[in-house]
Amino acid sequence: MFDQFTFPDLRDKRILITGGSTGIGAAVVLALASQGAKVAIHFNESREAAVALQGRYPQNTVLVQGDLGVSGIATKVVQEAVGLLGGLDGIINNAGGMLGRVPTTEATADHFDRVLDLNAKSLWEASIAAHRHIVEAGGGFIINTTSIAARNGGGGGAVLYAAAKAFVSSLTRGQAKEFVKDRIRVNAVSPGLIQTPFHDRYTSPEVMAAQRTTIPMGREGSPEECVGAFLFLASETLSGYITGQVIEVNGGQLMP
Repeated sequence: MFDQFTFPDLRDKRILITGGSTGIGAAVVLALASQGAKVAIHFNESREAAVALQGRYPQNTVLVQGDLGVSGIATKVVQEAVGLLGGLDGIINNAGGMLGRVPTTEATADHFDRVLDLNAKSLWEASIAAHRHIVEAGGGFIINTTSIAARNGGGGGAVLYAAAKAFVSSLTRGQAKEFVKDRIRVNAVSPGLIQTPFHDRYTSPEVMAAQRTTIPMGREGSPEECVGAFLFLASETLSGYITGQVIEVNGGQLMP
């Protein structure tokens, strides 16, 4: 989709995308690879999808596996990506998941830990691990994937996920101020209702239909419709004076 456009400053940029094998992450992988970027595709369980994705741009992509919900694995994933790419110019922290729809009154301490470890702690860990390498590259970017849930508290059984994404949005703003001296821009993309395996797994057709009625555009978005925001934020030419921002991509469902 985006190979018809040219973002010259993305060519040869070394970028790690966590959760890059399916959904929004996969769409971003293809868009960046089509621009000539060197992309490390992180995956956990979706090996087959990751291998198929790499086959589209074998000269521009490498694979890195790891369960980011386990402490320390995010650091290892970053280090492996740096070794394969020969450095790092940017990271897109896209990995995350709801891990089931569980009301807070029914959530166990273990469920709380798993949701926060995957969606919040691993993102912080990956960003800190990537920071040194991006500094060594002379600066670059961090782009986080947050969610509309960070602002509206999430749907049924998704409150802990929403709270974790609120952490992501706040971390984005805070690290933007911390890292500006290092020439690292930190921003986020906040998707709304997007048709991805995430909703195939956690959202019933009835709930999808109900949520759709709250969107002025009258439909859910596609992963490809989120890609432009990521490319924009990755490009120094297009967004060099932008940091600490959260770009909402939601068809008008939320207008903050």
